[in-house]
Amino acid sequence: MTAEDPRYEESPRFGGGDSSGAPTARRIVLGAQLRRLREAADISRADAGYYIRGSDSKISRMELGRVGFKERDVADLLSLYGVHDEQERAQFLDMVRKSNERGWWHRYSGTMPNWFQDFVGLEESASLIQCHELQFVPGLMQTEDYAKAVVSHGRPELMDAEAERRVALRMQRQKVLTRQGAPRLWAVVDESVLHRPIGGHKVLREQIEYLLELTRQPNVTLQILPYQMSGYAAEGAFSILRFAEPTLPDIVYIEHQSGALYLDRVDELEVYGRIIDRLAVDAETPDRSRQLLSKFRADN
Repeated sequence: MTAEDPRYEESPRFGGGDSSGAPTARRIVLGAQLRRLREAADISRADAGYYIRGSDSKISRMELGRVGFKERDVADLLSLYGVHDEQERAQFLDMVRKSNERGWWHRYSGTMPNWFQDFVGLEESASLIQCHELQFVPGLMQTEDYAKAVVSHGRPELMDAEAERRVALRMQRQKVLTRQGAPRLWAVVDESVLHRPIGGHKVLREQIEYLLELTRQPNVTLQILPYQMSGYAAEGAFSILRFAEPTLPDIVYIEHQSGALYLDRVDELEVYGRIIDRLAVDAETPDRSRQLLSKFRADN
C-alpha cells in the first residue's frame, strides 16, 4: 500500500483537517513565531485565547501550525503581545496570507487523505529527504509505469480514473527534485527491490535505467543495501524530512497498514538518525551502487 492510497487514516500527530487547513511549513513557522512573542510577553495560552474569543487549545493549535490563521486573530494577538510597529505587523499578516495559500497538491485533495497533504507540503519545504525502502523504489524515484504497477497492485490493466490521479500526483511530486532550490534526496534501497519485477521485467529494466539517469543529478544519491546486511539496522521503511528553517523540526514519516505516523520528538529523531547513519554505512557506496544498477540492467 502506498501513501496516496485513500484507505489511509489520518495521522495521530498532525491530525489532518479540512482540505484547505492542512498544516504547512509556513504555518509551523508562523505559529512558532507567535509562540515566542507570547512567551516573551509572559502571557498564558488561556489569556491569549480569551483575547481572540477562543480558547487555550485554539492558541495551542495555532502555535503548532495545525489550523489555518485568520488575519483578524493574528492582528489582535500582535497587539496583545506588544507588536505595534506597522512594518513588522505587515510582515506577519503577509505570512498569514501566504500560509493560507493552497499548494499545487490541493487539486488532488479528493485522491489522498487530508493528512497526506501535510506530508506533501512538508516534502516541498524540506532541504534534505532521507529514506529507506524495503519493498519498492521510493515514490520520488519511480517511473510512471512502475508507479502504475504499484498503485494497481500489479494489475495496471485495471487502472481506473482514481488510480490514474494517484499516479499523476506521484509524478507531480517528483518535480520537487528538479526545481530551483531542489532538496537533496538520499535513498537507501534494499537490494531485493531491484530483483522484484514490479510491472514485469520490461518495466523493471526501464525503472533501473531511470535510476541510473536520476542519480546523475548532483542532489540525488542512491545506495543499495546488500542482502547480507538487510534487516539489521532497520525493520521497515521510513523517511526523514530535514529543513533549513531552524523553526521547523525534523520529521520522521512512517507508513503502516492502517495509516502513517509523523514523529518529531528529539528522542525519536535521535533513534532514526542513528538508523539512517547505520544504513548508509552498511549499504554499498553511491558509486558501487551505480555499478550494481548497471549490472542489474544488463541482467534484465
